[in-house]
Formats: sequence, C-alpha cells, structure tokens
Amino acid sequence: MTPARWSLGPALGLLALLGVVAVVLSLSLGAAWVPPARWLGEAGLERDLVWVWRAPRVAAAFFVGACLSLAGLLFQGVFRNPLAEPYLLGSAAGAGLGAAVALLLPQLLPPAWSLPVMAFLGAWGASWLVLAVGRIGGAWQSARLLLAGVALAAILSALRGLLLMVFGDESTNLRAIVSWQLGGVQTPTAAEVLGFLPWLLLLAGAAWRLAPGLDALGLGDAAAQSLGHRVPWLVAGAVLLAALATALAVSWGGLIGFVGLIVPHVLRWWLGPLHGQLVPACMVAGGVLMVLVDTVARSTMAPSEIPAGLLTAVIGGPFFLGLLLWRRDST
Repeated sequence: MTPARWSLGPALGLLALLGVVAVVLSLSLGAAWVPPARWLGEAGLERDLVWVWRAPRVAAAFFVGACLSLAGLLFQGVFRNPLAEPYLLGSAAGAGLGAAVALLLPQLLPPAWSLPVMAFLGAWGASWLVLAVGRIGGAWQSARLLLAGVALAAILSALRGLLLMVFGDESTNLRAIVSWQLGGVQTPTAAEVLGFLPWLLLLAGAAWRLAPGLDALGLGDAAAQSLGHRVPWLVAGAVLLAALATALAVSWGGLIGFVGLIVPHVLRWWLGPLHGQLVPACMVAGGVLMVLVDTVARSTMAPSEIPAGLLTAVIGGPFFLGLLLWRRDST
C-alpha cells in the first residue's frame, strides 16, 4: 500500500525537529552526562567539554551522514537500482583503499591533502569500474551491478589488508587504522568544521541541479535524451559528485555502510521519487541518523567506543535483506 506523500516543507520541518532533539541528546550524552542547563550556562569544565569536543564531533557526524545519504541517492539514480549505495557498490571500499594508501604512505602527497584526495580517487575509480561492468552489452543489469560491486569491494578490501601487512610496522598506529576502517567519526577542530561546510553546500547545490536529469534518467536513456539531457555528461557528473561525497564521508568517518541505502529508500517511500525533494531531505535525514548512531557509539560503553560501522551494519544488514525479500515477493 502506497502511503500518502508528504510535501518537502512539512517533511523538512519534522526532520529539523528530530535533528534538534538528536543534537541536544548528543551534546548531553557521553562518558559524563551534561544537562543542557550546564553547557548553556556559565563557563566551566562541562561547558568546555561540550563546546570544544562534543559539538565539533556532532557537526562531523552530521556531515558524514549527509554525504553518505547523498552518495546513496545519486548512485541509486544513476544505476536505477534502489539497492545501490556506496558500501555495496564498492565505492566506499575504493575510498578506503585510497585512504589507507594515504595513511600508510604519507610521502606520496602533502599530509593535508593526501587523505581526501586518495579517498576521492579510489571512490571515483571504483564507481566507474562498476558502471562499466553494468554497461556490458549496452543495457543496465541490476543484478550484475550489485554482484560487481560486492566482488569489487571484496577485492579492494583484500588489497587494503595487504597494504597493512606490507607497509604497517612499529611506527604505524595500526590499531588506529583498523579502528578507522571499522567506522568511527573523527573529532575535528572548529576550523576543520568550517572548512567542511562549504563542501557540503557545494555538494547539495550541485546535486540539486542534477535532480531533473536524474528524474528523466529513471525513464530510460532515450527518454532522458529526448527531454534535452546529455546522458553521458549527466552520468559522469552524478558519479563524480557521489564519489566526492563518499570520499569526504570516508575521510571523516571511516567505512560506514548502509546509511546510503536506508535513508534514500525510506525517504523515497515517504516523499516520492522526485530528486528535487529527495536531495535536501536525504542530507538532513542522513545527518540526523548519523548523529544518533555516533551518540550511541560513544555513550553506550563510555569511555570506550563502539565502531559506528558495526552499529550501521546491525541496522542496515536486516534492512537490506528485507528489501531483497520484498523485491522478490513483488516480482
């Protein structure tokens, strides 16, 4: 049964309200409970704890979730497959391999640029490889895309493990690298948060500009071409944006799966298929979800942390299996 569709305004209002609740909980919860009255009051240790450490991390969690959700939405639009997302298509694994190269071989690029640049190159290359496999024979095959993505992710993960064995030594913090690969939001400085914000706005604006083309692409290449869209450029632009969003998310959050699958799928069911509505809603909803996941990750076993990637896998794995069963029953 198809639910009644919401318009974008009320949906964003509800998501914003949920976001406020999530942020307040995230700022208050941790190794020590700090009620809002204390971190909104006079200066002190608790206020510094919240605004110097927790607030930048909450912002980073929101950015990571927004990027993952946007990447999933773009991949689903380009591949015309509701099961597509960075983790399953190998894009996140490509970004992870590139980031591992940057962490283990820092002499290749300046430290300030190596991680995001190598992560982007890995995500972009993996995305195009899966795209090329899906285009073999001239027609899209959803099953082939997913199988190619799973196989590529396994290969890239194996290469990443090989890099750790070959180049990891006593001077390398292997525990930190392995923890990063399990997924975990990093705590940026205030300057780094401000540096991330323009990229997020750029991604949002560029994706929104591509929205009409992605809507048309859902009707097929010929229909999109007849509506005046240059399909090769449209696909290239969407893959480029999705790879950039994946690289930014991996740079700050490690390998976190299924956020790009769950959020676009739920919002498409809630708001409808038009990408002009889905782009802003996905970014807000993905950010809110990741803030909540990160809050659970760092608060449940404080002062230790649960890798955020493990939590999203616990949620996303059953969700993915449910989608597979639903699609089978509906065919």
